[in-house]
Amino acid sequence: MLHDVSLSVGAGGITALLGANGAGKTTLLRAVCNMMVRVEGAIRFEGTRINGRATEEIARLGIAHVPDGRGTFTHLTVEENLRLGAYSRRDRKEVVAADFARVYDYFPRLRERRQQQAGTLSGGEQQMLAIARALMMRPKLLLLDEPSFGLAPVVVQEIFRILTAINKDERTSMLLVEQNASLALQLADHAYLIETGQIVMGGEAAVISGNPSVRRAYLGY
Repeated sequence: MLHDVSLSVGAGGITALLGANGAGKTTLLRAVCNMMVRVEGAIRFEGTRINGRATEEIARLGIAHVPDGRGTFTHLTVEENLRLGAYSRRDRKEVVAADFARVYDYFPRLRERRQQQAGTLSGGEQQMLAIARALMMRPKLLLLDEPSFGLAPVVVQEIFRILTAINKDERTSMLLVEQNASLALQLADHAYLIETGQIVMGGEAAVISGNPSVRRAYLGY
């Protein structure tokens, strides 16, 4: 359960949300998307109140959610998964080769495996597919829930490099839930710390990473 949560994500910025397991990070992302979370107060996107709207409508406004566990359709091919990612777009009938080329440029491995069943991909490739599928929506805001979970360090570095490129190239805003606090704070420009459903700290990522309590609890020094 969340209590009196107040945070913001700047247009074109990356905001990290840090906290222990059970602190409320995933619940917060689900609340933004109206995914079985009751909300009191207001959630606004580009000045418009969105809580209470259907999840599909929120997606059409430009908010894409990359859930924990990746959520790939394992029996569909890579390309079929990507096409489903564009389903909520108003112009989904106009999805063209350029849309696929755009995400394949970020994720060349997926181009090589485009006709392969998603369930046969490695864990890292499935995470790449989950992000690529969200990009097919051409989102203004990406909600990323633990993109590094269960992945080898070299794969995590590659995924975070790609996220940096997406943010730089497309000015896609990101709200990143991540237990790898060191990587998250390197990627983000702002950060919040959530404990037992409440925001207990927030500010510029560089300032948060220099806080002695954060260093001890999340950075290991």
